[in-house]
Amino acid sequence: MLPWIVLTCGLAALVLLAWGWFEAGWLRRRVLEIELEGMPPELDGLRIAHLSDLHLGIPSRGRRAVEDAVAWVVERRPDVVCVTGDLVSRRAGMPLLARLLGELGPCFVVLGNHDFADSRDPFSQRVDPAAIGALEGVTLLGDETAEIVLRGRRVQVVGVDPQTYAARRARPVRLADPSASLRVLLCHFPGIAPRIHDAFHLILAGHYHAGQIVVPFPGGKLRLAHLRVRDVEGIYRYGSAVLHVSPGLGTTFVPFRFFARPEVTELVVRSAG
Repeated sequence: MLPWIVLTCGLAALVLLAWGWFEAGWLRRRVLEIELEGMPPELDGLRIAHLSDLHLGIPSRGRRAVEDAVAWVVERRPDVVCVTGDLVSRRAGMPLLARLLGELGPCFVVLGNHDFADSRDPFSQRVDPAAIGALEGVTLLGDETAEIVLRGRRVQVVGVDPQTYAARRARPVRLADPSASLRVLLCHFPGIAPRIHDAFHLILAGHYHAGQIVVPFPGGKLRLAHLRVRDVEGIYRYGSAVLHVSPGLGTTFVPFRFFARPEVTELVVRSAG
């Protein structure tokens, strides 16, 4: 009897691992409408693509998810493209990152903790921010601001440096321009949202991979990697601001996802008034 039990458990483990490997590359393409207070009618219907947590440079089907996500965004041709950090886990991913960001075209980018090798991954490698900022079409934002004009309206995009955030010195509110028709904050960490006091209309973040390893149960999910985290994926409201937390595209620590599919999201702006 015991050999059969061992064999059955072994086969079940293999099936489970095979599923986790498959799911890591099974991309979800999602379009979400979000109501933002104070939006002028000219910006109604504005489309913002949000990608996060690419984690390139490691063996994983996450690379497939990233490539498929980029192809979808290129096909959709949104008004704005934003990438919220953890671009690479190893420097070997830099050539692929350069190619994919080049395919995306003009995009706003912030870095994450893995880009600075600030993680529990013992093999994590720090990348050169200057090399990323030098890529064609990439606007890399630390604690900085950029501005574009869309449909005759000023749109401000503000970044948060992950090292400043970790040191609790990030002050993006000071960079917010109240006269801009749309103010977007890019920060790898969703925890920035409670700190901004309605200074921004939209906050884009990532970091949590929707839990990556998730055990569903009736009425909820047990996210093993982030048991106590609140804003893990999807849409949240903080006052008049909307926070979108991307489930991300890559993997970290293990090349698997369980009930936490990678996702690329297109956010369609609607006026709440």
